[in-house]
Amino acid sequence: MAINKLHDEFHTIDLASGWEVPEGYPAGIQQKILSGSLDESGGRGSRTRLLRFQPGVFTTAPFVHRYWEEVYLLSGDLTVGNDEQGEGGQAFDPHTYACRPPGAFHGPFKSNAGCMLLEIHYFDPA
Repeated sequence: MAINKLHDEFHTIDLASGWEVPEGYPAGIQQKILSGSLDESGGRGSRTRLLRFQPGVFTTAPFVHRYWEEVYLLSGDLTVGNDEQGEGGQAFDPHTYACRPPGAFHGPFKSNAGCMLLEIHYFDPA
């Protein structure tokens, strides 16, 4: 199976524009797609994105999906496992990483001061 990403040499990323709220996320969480695309219903593709949380934003339920996910916390703070009111969980600082196989429950998430993540999502090509 071919990866659906183009050859793209080093270039400056415009962090001021091109952000959108992913479907099902609160308004204070935005993504910027860097490369590729993911066909979740068809189980195909690969995408690389930046995901940013505004300060104080949190999700209220765990996530689970059918694709692999690799996440690197670039900046800010991220708490994993908070409750529906945004309380509790385990806090992480920049330069931490997670790799999740399809079907792994993860979250909910919150960020007290805001954060930026680099995420790579892909379906197993087997």
